[in-house]
This record gives sequence, structure tokens and C-alpha cells, in this order.
Amino acid sequence: MKKLTVFLLCLVMTMSFAFANGTAENSVAPVTKGPLEITFWHALGDARRSGWIQERVDEFNASQTKYKVVQEAKGSYRDTLQAAILADKQGKAPNLVHVFEVGSQLAYDSGIFMPVSDIGTFDTSDYIAPVLNYYTIDGKVNSIPFNSSSPVLYINTDKLVAAGYPADYVPDTLEDMIKVVETARAKNVDGANISFALHGWYFEQWMAEQGAPLVNNDNGRSARATEVNLTSPAAMAIGNFLSRLGKENLYSYTGKAEDWDGSDAIFTSGKAIFHITSTADLGNIGHAVEGKFTMGVGKLPILSGTKRNGTVIGGGSVWVTKNHTPEELEGARDFILFMTNTKNMVSWHKLTGYYPVRNSSVDQLKAEGWFTSDAKQLVAFNQLLNTIPNAATAGALAGTLLDNRTIMEQAMQKILQGGDVKNALTEAKVLADAKLKEYNANF
Repeated sequence: MKKLTVFLLCLVMTMSFAFANGTAENSVAPVTKGPLEITFWHALGDARRSGWIQERVDEFNASQTKYKVVQEAKGSYRDTLQAAILADKQGKAPNLVHVFEVGSQLAYDSGIFMPVSDIGTFDTSDYIAPVLNYYTIDGKVNSIPFNSSSPVLYINTDKLVAAGYPADYVPDTLEDMIKVVETARAKNVDGANISFALHGWYFEQWMAEQGAPLVNNDNGRSARATEVNLTSPAAMAIGNFLSRLGKENLYSYTGKAEDWDGSDAIFTSGKAIFHITSTADLGNIGHAVEGKFTMGVGKLPILSGTKRNGTVIGGGSVWVTKNHTPEELEGARDFILFMTNTKNMVSWHKLTGYYPVRNSSVDQLKAEGWFTSDAKQLVAFNQLLNTIPNAATAGALAGTLLDNRTIMEQAMQKILQGGDVKNALTEAKVLADAKLKEYNANF
């Protein structure tokens, strides 16, 4: 354990110098009177989402006198987790930490968190199964889902119609999507392209849709992952699709990896027929194209010849740090259950487009006629609810998934630029397996 602690601390220091300017708090907390303070560090710093969190904090604080919750945006997901691990080493860990989905194994291995299901007894059955499935490790719910999303297809319906297709046509497969673009180009439709951010998240999604785990040992669920499946038939099929996009100049992106805003701008400015991005962007993209063109939404297209299996949850969850008194643990649990209750998840979904994570929230939205007035949201929910819970859709657990994404993105870039698919993925597998072996050597 000492070796692991040193390793994780070194990992934090090499990945970020967030506290290099003396922002860390003193190691000894002053004695205070009044409500117990519960600190919540999260990664949503924009005004709309952090404002919503502050409103929930204010409501919770006004509803009781035992606790006072204080929320703080700590930067990116990486920054937030790194800051929490370092703060724990200094004896000043926050009570609640917002962790992105691919940071789950690192959070678990850090040793600073405890399964939220170990804090008293509460019902988690209302949380949507594919969402809760991701955050269930070794049979325990380790964190509470908060901002959950998955990728969907955004469609410029005006360009679709100009290409000769019905306005309600939605391509089911990647091959169908390419055919539309080819037809549109033959009819000289401007901006006949496919866009999505160059991001490993999509590689992960298309693996899951094929029922294929990204890493071995049931996606790291039955035992610690030791190998990344980047040369499997499913991975090669994705590589071949990307190769075709590159060779036929069908793909439009900014040239930079993980450029979410840039890829969104390609679509919202009318330079692509199809755009793949998160359900969480439904609101923002919908507003951005209003008055410019009609937008449709469909399920994530899958590879031809495969059976739809479902997507992997993206976004984040909230973890509880363990080095606190029983009263503080209960307060932390109570707040996160309050923030993700039925009413609040309805509000959260309407504001952002993230899934509301609770079945009762979905029922309330249906009762309100929300899906009748905004059918685009229904597409995302149907995709989620029809996802088959299994190892592939549970998502990968591995301590090096951040590195994996970078490695996958480099391979995707090479393939899109004309590189050999097998060579690119083989090289990526060697690099990813080496990173995983190095990480696992600390356990």
C-alpha cells in the first residue's frame, strides 16, 4: 500500500502542478462551531451548470441545520481528481469529489474513497441500470451517478432533404451515413461531410456497440485488466471505417484531438450533414442552429453487419472520501442523494441535456409531456434504456484509461491521414499495454 500511495502521489504531481502556487490549505483545520461543513469539488465551472449546483447547495443548506455544503469548481476532471488525491495526502480531502467515468479505476485505486453504498442503507434501485452499472465495482455502488451522457447523431435536415432523402430519415449504420454524404456530394450539396471530435471516447463507444470489451477480463470487471484489445476484430473494424473516412475525405475536423467546441462549430456553421457528439450538447447545439437550419437527432450509427448492443455512459459521478467522521460521511451522502433526487434530475436534464439518471425522473418528464414537446431528447433516452447491460456496455475499468485515450487518438489520427490500420492499432496496443503493465506493477 505504501508503494501504491507513493505511485499515485507521483502520478498526480507529474500530471498537474495545480497546487504549485501555494493554493493547498493548511493541514490542521481550525475548530469551528455551528453546522458541519461538507465540501464538494466538481469539474463544471461554466456559469449555467455551476450556478445550478449552487442553487441545489443553497436549497439543501436551507432545508436543515446540521450541515453546510460548500461547492467549488476545481478545473477540469483531471485537475479535480488530482487535487483531491493530493489534498488527502495533506489531510484536507474534500468530502465529495466529482470524477469522470474513465477516472473510476484511478479513484478506486487511490484509496481515498469509500463505496457510497457502505454509508448506511439507502435505495439505489431508482437509478437507471446501465448508468449505475458503470459505477458498480466488485458488487458495490462506489459512487452516485450525476452527469451522464452518451453520443448521438445530429443531423442537418436541410442538407439531408437537399440530398434527396426524407426529412425524417436517420441512418442506422456508418455505411448508411457514408452513402448519404456520397449522394449529397453527387448533387453538389454544400458541406456534405461527417464531423465528430477526434476523441478516444468514440472508439470506446463503437467497441461497446459491437459487444466487445475495450480491455480484457470482462472490461476489467472480473479481474484487473492486463491487456487493451486494440487489435481485436472489433477494433480493426473501427479502424477500417476511419480509414475510409480519411481516404475518401468524408471526415471534417479541426485537426486537433479532443476539440469538442471546434467540431461542434463545424456542424453549427453548416459545414457537415452529420455530427456525432454527446447528448449533453442537445441544448447548446439546438440553440446554436436555431434560425440557421432544421436539426434532427438519431441514435449513434453502428458498424454494418453488427447487432446494436448499446453505448457506454460518459460524464461523471460523485465519490465520497473516507477520512471523515461518521456524521460527515452521512452528510456527504445525504447531499449527493438530494442533488440527484427525482425533481433535481428533471431540472438538471432540462438545463443541460444530461440524462437525469433516475427512472422516476424519466417518468416525470413523460408525464409532463417533455418528450412530446422535445422529441430529440427521446432519442437519447431510448438509446440509453435499450442498452443491454453487460461487460461491454458497463465500460472499461483500468487505471490508464486517460493514457489509452491519448494513444487511441494518436492511432486514429494516423489512420485518418492514410496510415495502415493494422500497423497503427498494433503500435497503439503495444503502447497501451506497456502503460497498463507499469500501472498494475504497483498492486
